[in-house]
Order: sequence, then structure tokens, then C-alpha cells
Amino acid sequence: MTVPRGPLNAPRVPQGRPVYVQAGSSEDGRGFAARWAEAIFTAHQTLASAQEFYRDIKSRALGLGRRPEHIKVLPGLSPFIAGTEAEARRLQAEFNDLVQPGYSLQQLRGMLGIDFTGHDLDAPFPRHLIAPDNARAVASRFQVVLDIVDREKPTLRGLLHRLAGARGHFVMAGTPEQVADHIETWFTQGAADGFNIMPPWLPGGFTAFAEEVVPILRRRDLFREEYAGATLRDHYGLPRPKSRFAAASRRLAS
Repeated sequence: MTVPRGPLNAPRVPQGRPVYVQAGSSEDGRGFAARWAEAIFTAHQTLASAQEFYRDIKSRALGLGRRPEHIKVLPGLSPFIAGTEAEARRLQAEFNDLVQPGYSLQQLRGMLGIDFTGHDLDAPFPRHLIAPDNARAVASRFQVVLDIVDREKPTLRGLLHRLAGARGHFVMAGTPEQVADHIETWFTQGAADGFNIMPPWLPGGFTAFAEEVVPILRRRDLFREEYAGATLRDHYGLPRPKSRFAAASRRLAS
């Protein structure tokens, strides 16, 4: 078979190349993201944790000669939305009742490397079983779970509920205004450039967010009225990368 040689006779794609998206916030993950990522999908349970990550990533990127605004930090957010906070919490409780402990324990084992099968689901989480030298301690999701345990002191069942849908991302139950308040606080206080919305159920959870939360964000001038472009790179406000081969092509042409 004859292999064609020479330059590809096709134009570059509209984005130049796909947006580089990285997930995770371990030390290695942060270093990789600061050098290469254009969007970062990350998990944080507190404003302070999100702010520390945001500052660290932007500072590292600047130190590597990159423009910090060319990296978009996008924490995950899983909102239960209803007309009142009590109704939203009831909705969350209904979903928690659907959690299958057997599957959730397997999921937790994957995060922590410990099998909690046989432990009382309604007793306090057995924190003493997590050794300081756990081989997974460097993993970002391990640290997220540990942070939930240390801060909230949940039962084992309560922890499984916290992780069942959002896998360690921030879960909240509230009114559309409360969800919008959370987004505004994190965005305006240096914790996020945007959010990866993770509806607890589809399509209803997404519809509730789009129809009830987005209009509030628009009234607060926090969300676009229309798209300015046609690609993900356009939507994120990221520049189109220059072709690595453009300079060589110009030299050949001359």
C-alpha cells in the first residue's frame, strides 16, 4: 500500500484543536493542569477549599508563562431544586432512599481502598480504619471523602448518600434563589470560573436548573443571554491556538 506523503490538504477545525480538559486536584494533577489544561473539572466541599485550589492553579499557570484567564476552573455542583428548601430536602431524601448500599459500598471501596461491608450503616463512620499511610491518600477524591468525614461526622449510610449521585462533588438542596446564591458566591469570591452542573436526575433536574436558576443568574448579570460563538472554545472565551506548523509553512512558501 502506498502511504500518501506531504501536508494534509484539509483546513484546521474551527477550534484549532479540542479544548484540553483535566479532572482531579492531586499534586500531580495540579501540576499537569497548570501546564496543559484549558478547563479543569474539580470537586470541592467548601468555599475555602475551592478558593485555595483556584489561587494555586492560576499562580502555577502564571509561573509557567501562561495567562491564568486561559484556564477555566469548573467545580461540580449537584443541586436538588424545589420551591422551598424543605421541599428540596424532601426531594433529596427521596433520592437517598433509592441508594443501593451494596453498590455504594463498592464505590466507596474504590475511593478509599477499604471494604466496609458488614459495618453498621447507621453507626458513625469508622474513621479509625483509614490509616495515615493509605496508598490512595495522594488521590484527590480520597481527600474529598476524608474531608466530608472529618467535617460532617456522618454515619456510614450518610456518607454513601453524599457520594451516591455526585461522587464527591458539592450537593445542595434549596430554592432556585439559594442555588443562584451559591453560584454567585463562589464565582465572585475567587473559587470558580463556572460550574459543571450535575443534575441528580435527568431530564427533570436539568430542566429545573435551566428554567428556574438560569433566569436568576441572567438577572444578576452572571449568565449570558446568547452565545457569542459556535464552539466550546468560544463559549469558554478561550483563544484559538496558533498552528504549530504555520511558521514552517510560511518559510516553505517564501
